[in-house]
Amino acid sequence: MSLADNIQAQRREKIEEFRRAGLDPFHNRFAPSHSVCQVMAEYGNLAGPELEKLGQTFRLAGRLMLVRKFGKASFCHFQDGTGRLQAYVQREVLGDEAFSWFKKLDIGDIVGFEGTLFRTKTDELTLAVSCFTVLTKTLRPLPEKYHGLTDVEARYRQRYLDLLMNPQVRQAFRTRAAVTRLLRQFLDERGFLEVETPMMQPIPGGATAKPFTTHHQALDMQLYLRIAPELYLKRLMVGGFDRVYEINRNFRNEGLSSLHNPEFTMLEFYQAYATYEDLMALTEELFCFLAREILGAYVFEYQGQKIDFTPPWRRLDLRESLTGIAGIPREVVADRDQLLELAIKDGVQLRAGEGYGRALTKLFDLHVEASLIQPTFIVGYPTETSPLSQKNQDNPEVVDRFELFIAGREMANAFSELNDPDDQRQRFEAQLAAHALGDEEMPHALDEDYLLALEHGMPPAAGEGIGIDRLVMLLTDSPSIRDVILFPLLRPEK
Repeated sequence: MSLADNIQAQRREKIEEFRRAGLDPFHNRFAPSHSVCQVMAEYGNLAGPELEKLGQTFRLAGRLMLVRKFGKASFCHFQDGTGRLQAYVQREVLGDEAFSWFKKLDIGDIVGFEGTLFRTKTDELTLAVSCFTVLTKTLRPLPEKYHGLTDVEARYRQRYLDLLMNPQVRQAFRTRAAVTRLLRQFLDERGFLEVETPMMQPIPGGATAKPFTTHHQALDMQLYLRIAPELYLKRLMVGGFDRVYEINRNFRNEGLSSLHNPEFTMLEFYQAYATYEDLMALTEELFCFLAREILGAYVFEYQGQKIDFTPPWRRLDLRESLTGIAGIPREVVADRDQLLELAIKDGVQLRAGEGYGRALTKLFDLHVEASLIQPTFIVGYPTETSPLSQKNQDNPEVVDRFELFIAGREMANAFSELNDPDDQRQRFEAQLAAHALGDEEMPHALDEDYLLALEHGMPPAAGEGIGIDRLVMLLTDSPSIRDVILFPLLRPEK
């Protein structure tokens, strides 16, 4: 029998021993009067004599994380969802029988305690236990000498252990919840309406990506997990909602990396009678608001690099970045044939129907993106790679669009929205032609319902998508997207 099997066998025997004595090892009727956090907040600054004068009994529950036994007494640390507290258990207080049952408990067991507060000789706030209730008797031990799990993949597979033993991980997900709450607060205060749009769609649209497919039995139709909510949010603008947003999941059938998970969370919002320039100002304001609320400062470190959110943020044309940062001669950037030759030489694989615009953006990805550490708005994206964006009035070869880069990665994508139904139809048809030539990331069908909506008139507007996972990575100094997704997708264990 292995060591793990032996431990389980011993713990199962303890469970049966509890049951034979009429004690329920999975008790479900214990109501705490306080959380550890509440106790620390309300009584953590009181001195010993002040605690004695309280005359108050507390009921707290949590998981045993440490036990120190001294014959007739024991100190233990227990942890609930808000923090840790020390408890002091004495045989002369509990009685011989109850104390003997306490000694049968294991690290990891969940226990309800009742008692009064005092301070030890080392001035540690402690619960003097008058009685206890076993709430959950565990079968498996917690990892020993745990420091966040040394096996990174095991942390993600057994996230519950990672959360139990690593306070930094718990704090990262509390920060994630705070970010989502603050995003809602920011947009709600500015008159945006939160909505929900379909996550199963008959035609995947709103982005260029390969979708996941599913099948609806009753209707006998193929559906797609959405790659973006964009086209449905724009339908709502046709319907008279001038400011809308959605925080929800998108799904893209792509690879895994430190920046990509097939299931991810996006904020997408649209504002009527606004341009992409208006959203640049709004985005700068939003990110600065989050930095103040979450970090308390505009300047912070991410993975050893200093990030400075102090406005105003830099704005840079895409073509200029290829010359000024990547060092590609201006004449090469301006010449279609020379640029395509350079792109192919650098390993860019051009998809069906793509050319100069694709070469521009892929060379940017290869040679510029990683160097954009400080917040930078990149503008001047080619029309070819922006099928839903409004063309620039002065130069129709580019669109009114920006992407925001921080710490060498894309954080947001926004543009003035295309609301001309005829122009939109032509661009959809170009996407269909690319799909027919084998590009699986392009839509397989024309979204006639969306075009019908546009024919009823969508007000001039601007829209934006912000990746919440990457945003949380930045604000929690997390190196991988898996560190900020509770249960990231992983290959099955062999």
